[in-house]
Amino acid sequence: MDSVAIFIIQESHLPCPATLYLMQIGSLTIENPFVLAPLAGYTDLAFRLLCREYGAGLCYSEMISAHGLVYQQQNTLDMIRTDPTERPVAMQLFGTEPEIMGQAAAILSKQPIDLIDINMGCPVKKVIKKGSGAALLRTPIIAERIIKEVVKNSRVPVTVKTRTGWNHQQIIAEDFAKMVEEAGASAITLHARTWTDGFSGQVDWEMIKKVKEKVAIPVIGNGDLLCHDDGLAMLKQTGCDAVMIGRASLGAPWIFSAKVNPLPSMHFRLKALSRHLELIAQLFQTDRILAKTKNHAGKYFKGMPGSSGMRQKIYETKTFQELRDLIAAVKTP
Repeated sequence: MDSVAIFIIQESHLPCPATLYLMQIGSLTIENPFVLAPLAGYTDLAFRLLCREYGAGLCYSEMISAHGLVYQQQNTLDMIRTDPTERPVAMQLFGTEPEIMGQAAAILSKQPIDLIDINMGCPVKKVIKKGSGAALLRTPIIAERIIKEVVKNSRVPVTVKTRTGWNHQQIIAEDFAKMVEEAGASAITLHARTWTDGFSGQVDWEMIKKVKEKVAIPVIGNGDLLCHDDGLAMLKQTGCDAVMIGRASLGAPWIFSAKVNPLPSMHFRLKALSRHLELIAQLFQTDRILAKTKNHAGKYFKGMPGSSGMRQKIYETKTFQELRDLIAAVKTP
């Protein structure tokens, strides 16, 4: 039997899956191989809590600036808020200066978290211009120094998220993964695209398999997993230890543990969205993040009849309470 977990969810309630799978990252045990990716602008505390409630084995924060953390910038400090019920949780750091990254790791690992992840795969140009994210694929010596500094200063296991290479003429995933392991990281996540691919082009599952064969530390596969079955297929075909789901989880937090119809019922979606809004109300000054909340809310109706009209109504709301009233008034069969 393949070492994967299959969780079943009924549309009437949240999942309470039996543990069928364990993955060890340093001292941390992960009980479900489906994990939430770090997504800038999305994976805040409310969404992470929601995804954990729907079965995600581990959730990653948005990218956290090492500079912002070291210099105690309030916006950055707000991003590292956590809650005991979301654990295990990983916080993702980005930066290009090894010493600053080490200092940030020392600060971050004093928080009630379980992992520190280093971003070495972000393709966004403003990140690349500063030499961090995927730019570190072009400077492996600096990347190695960063990992060593973060590991040295961290009280929790350290992981790295990266890509297969800078472009298709520079595929370095296997050697880079070996360096990551030797530098002291406890796991590696591979988004199986190059920097030049961005978020388009075909994901190279074969490279995930090769990296898994190259290193002894756990390997997490990532890239264009659109449903639960995609994740199960990646686990089986590549032998990776876990799969990381990002954009496909937006408006569909059940993806981590559910074998559901590709178009879940409106009742099912509304229950998830209502819980999401409840968490936002508990944790944030709601009207300060109204635009982000509406962006989240609109995604719950993707693929449903009348979805464009519903999204338009969502975007026209002026307050958080107006948004909640709109969602509460939606009629279901």
